[in-house]
Amino acid sequence: MIIKQLSVFLEDKSGRLTELTRILAENDINITALSLAETADYGIVRMVVGRPDLAKEVLEGAGFSVGLTDVVCLRMPDKPGGLYSALRILAENNVNIDYMYAFSNNGVALAVIRAADIDQVIDVLQQNKMQLISQSEIYQI
Repeated sequence: MIIKQLSVFLEDKSGRLTELTRILAENDINITALSLAETADYGIVRMVVGRPDLAKEVLEGAGFSVGLTDVVCLRMPDKPGGLYSALRILAENNVNIDYMYAFSNNGVALAVIRAADIDQVIDVLQQNKMQLISQSEIYQI
């Protein structure tokens, strides 16, 4: 249930995100989910993509600083309280979330979650009958 996420550091200059997406497009790599955070000097793009190993290779070849991180993707009902239910379960089990981003697709809500102990996240969610998305499923969304 572990999914590979790319973390790409971008200089704070115009066109850098466009260049990143161009390289992925030219290599037929689809972006399933994307989050962009900024600091004063740079941005961090976190992405779930099809073929993450190839994406890392081509982006590094183009001079980007790229890391692969283990995350999980949780499927929830796309209705009020869907995310709360999952977060409540994690909180009750003392799971600290480092970061997350969520999106919905065709009536299903999905949340990409990163925590220091990703195996604990998986165990807690599975014990509570929460549905996790596999690599092959998320890369096809």
